[in-house]
Amino acid sequence: MNPLEKLLHYPLGDAMPAPGNTMEVVRGESTGLAPAARWIRMALPFALDHINLWLLRDEIDGRTGWTVVDCCITRDESKAQWQRIFDTQLEGLPILRVIVTHMHPDHIGLAHWLCERWQAPLWISATDFSAARIASMSTTGFGGPAAADFFARHGLADPDSLEKIRGRASYYPSMVPDVPRAFHRMQDGKTVRIGGRDWRCISGYGHAPEHIALYCDSLKVLISGDMMLPRISTNVSVHDIEPESNPLQSFLDSIDKFKGLPEDTLVLPSHGKPFRGLHERIKQLNDHHRDRLAEVVEACAVRPQTAADLLPVLFKRKLDLHQTTFAMGESIAHLHALWFAGTLRRLQGEDGVYRFAPA
Repeated sequence: MNPLEKLLHYPLGDAMPAPGNTMEVVRGESTGLAPAARWIRMALPFALDHINLWLLRDEIDGRTGWTVVDCCITRDESKAQWQRIFDTQLEGLPILRVIVTHMHPDHIGLAHWLCERWQAPLWISATDFSAARIASMSTTGFGGPAAADFFARHGLADPDSLEKIRGRASYYPSMVPDVPRAFHRMQDGKTVRIGGRDWRCISGYGHAPEHIALYCDSLKVLISGDMMLPRISTNVSVHDIEPESNPLQSFLDSIDKFKGLPEDTLVLPSHGKPFRGLHERIKQLNDHHRDRLAEVVEACAVRPQTAADLLPVLFKRKLDLHQTTFAMGESIAHLHALWFAGTLRRLQGEDGVYRFAPA
């Protein structure tokens, strides 16, 4: 556990659900729908090797069952884990609704399969529904020639890496081959009634187009998705589909919205363990990005920097190709935050590459 984590409280300690099982995290005796929330932990084939999914006991149109929050990527291993849960963890009850916090593959990948399997509706923000539909049917934004050209303009020059990025044209569709054709829209400030309780939608930006976290005041529980993680900082990237965006500022503005929630809120994150210490974690994330921005300014004061130049400044560990694509997006995001703030200026050289220098 790193020093920052020691300032958070993990009420379940190191306990976590085994594959194909669930673990109770929130009781719900007051409504007779106990347990109120169960934790599923599914494996991912990446350096970030898991995602947390949530089962909420629910009742819709007189039917008792479960609402699922997030789905995992499409692959046989994930379907097998879900099947074990269907067989052993649902108490013979159906899945009534599928909620997706945002459009990234580990969250929406199996939504089409779950919705079809259980004839359950999808609930998601309109922006992320549309983005997922587009990305599942195209090659834009997450790999392919456009992404390679975009990273090359920001200084990534390694021919092997660029060729591999060009070859990832089907990266998103391979994990999200389909998206349900209809959805129920979730919006900031609206409430979703789950298991006899109101869960308020809290929109977040910078990580995804329109991420939705859910907060239940009667339980003091926040399903934070990727907007609030206890151990790692959420990836915030500029993509080729929106090449001059400012996602880092959007992200920092978004996490500050959680300051209005109680300090003892139980946070159920998409990665890592359930924790308390929400206000402390908001401060840590703000401090983290403030320090990274300061390092970027310092490096640019020595000589103009590309996003690729800054990878060893922002990331101290060795990166594989998958991590490099995320790191490039995040490096550009830090440069753009300073560019939009007027701290840096952007220069395009005769080689077509963008470099950033003090304004």
